[in-house]
Amino acid sequence: MTLDPRGARFAAAITSVVIIVVLLTGSGWLALAQAVVFAIGAASARYAPYGMLFRRFIAPRLEPPAEREAAEPVRFAQGVGFAFMAVAAVGYLTGATPVGVVTTGLALVAAFLNAAFGYCLGCEVYLLGRRLTHANRRTS
Repeated sequence: MTLDPRGARFAAAITSVVIIVVLLTGSGWLALAQAVVFAIGAASARYAPYGMLFRRFIAPRLEPPAEREAAEPVRFAQGVGFAFMAVAAVGYLTGATPVGVVTTGLALVAAFLNAAFGYCLGCEVYLLGRRLTHANRRTS
């Protein structure tokens, strides 16, 4: 499966807004909701909630994308986002607010980089891991 990279940036923009609200309110429940959104995206790019919004309301109004990207790195990035926001939710909901703030802040950095600059930090980590595992196979 391939994805329109503009959809990933759209999703990152919505995610950035949600995460900013989490930071401003300290809402563990909203952090948990965002973790669920990430979990769905990690399980299937087709059913990622923000991606579905993009495909339904935004993409039909745009020209077809000049290029597409593989779904696997994006799904990996969603999994990383899930891990960070799950830890953030637990931090906020158990009173370990500094843990919630730090992990939410790190998730915001990654989401903002993608939304503003098209740089998917989780995707780059995925690709680096692939390169390292393939390099290790060749040297073994």
